[in-house]
Amino acid sequence: MADNARAKRLADLIREVVAEKLQRGIKDPRLGTHVTITDTRVTGDLREATVFYTVYGDDEERTAAAAGLESAKGILRSEVGKAAGVKFTPTLTFVMDALPDNARTIEDLLDRARESDAKVREASAGATYAGGADPYRKPETEADGDTETDDTAE
Repeated sequence: MADNARAKRLADLIREVVAEKLQRGIKDPRLGTHVTITDTRVTGDLREATVFYTVYGDDEERTAAAAGLESAKGILRSEVGKAAGVKFTPTLTFVMDALPDNARTIEDLLDRARESDAKVREASAGATYAGGADPYRKPETEADGDTETDDTAE
């Protein structure tokens, strides 16, 4: 088992090598400038690496980029092996990063909440209190009501 610092350094190296190779080395038209490597994670035994990526575009471009990455997996792994200098080059697995989709969902929810708040603010613009401005009961003073007599002192 390798230590976490070594796995982190290897993950950073893999991310840099894969991104550089995708930008300059691979001539596959499916892997144009719209593929971005966002993160890389390596297992503790340094045998497997997961490379997270995003694709700027529609679903068709995403499926084409996934197919292009699968076909270029061998070339990318050999480049990682050359750069890393480890005994065993980790196998690469490419996974579409869900972070942009999650961020878009959160932004949509926040927009709906803002619209709902605006509707509530608009509806309550001219509203008044139902029970008066001061909703708390106050003790009656002698001037407000009758004074009670104490009949128990016989």
